[in-house]
Amino acid sequence: MTEAARSGKWPYIRTLPKQFPPWPQDPSKGIWGVQHLLHPSNPDHLTFARSYFDSELLKYVAALIGCGEDDLTMELYNMLVRPDEDFSLRWHRDDVAATATPEEELERLKKPGHHAQWNLALYDDSSLVLVPGSHKRARTETERNADPYEVHMPDQITVQLKAGEVAFYNNNILHRGVYDSSKERMTLHGSIGTTHAGSERARNVLQHGVGDWAKEYDFEGFEPDMAERAKKMRERLVEMGQKSGDVGFFSKDE
Repeated sequence: MTEAARSGKWPYIRTLPKQFPPWPQDPSKGIWGVQHLLHPSNPDHLTFARSYFDSELLKYVAALIGCGEDDLTMELYNMLVRPDEDFSLRWHRDDVAATATPEEELERLKKPGHHAQWNLALYDDSSLVLVPGSHKRARTETERNADPYEVHMPDQITVQLKAGEVAFYNNNILHRGVYDSSKERMTLHGSIGTTHAGSERARNVLQHGVGDWAKEYDFEGFEPDMAERAKKMRERLVEMGQKSGDVGFFSKDE
């Protein structure tokens, strides 16, 4: 998948130096991610589906969200890869604008997260940097006034993942990515939501374009139990898209 993305044979990519969708489909300046691992045109989509719809994974996702497994909604499955040159993301929350006031931040953060996001490392990975607990509070004055690419934020940690380890997190935690072009990276980057979210997750998810192909997804080759889970999760995603309409994009790169 990574080779296909770098060579232009797989069009769904995250391109340098752009942080947020939409990304152009031209890999000539380099890439830092491979999008839509579950896309039906990916000849290996079953390989990724078996981890995304795995019963063990879904058990933990439901526990983290605080919902039943029958409420889980298919969202995103991508892969973050070694960039072609050193690259970093600015400090951000995935669904709270950097321009939000403390009151606006708290209004959003006091609501349930309604999702679980995770990084599953296939190689040792120390790219995710975050401030623990910051998904429950507004930014401090220091955080608000810091350079978005500030190398060190007070109380930050670097998440150290060994190959095969997974870290779950709320995507509204204050975080950034720091990517080393000299170190191989292939980290599966997924999210799953819940029907309890209503339309709150719509823009965060649908801006990536998953709604363009989800309804075409067939489950041929799945084990029966997994196919049943996957179909229901896909139906909930399609329904969210139908109810939400055109959601636009959350953020434009500076």
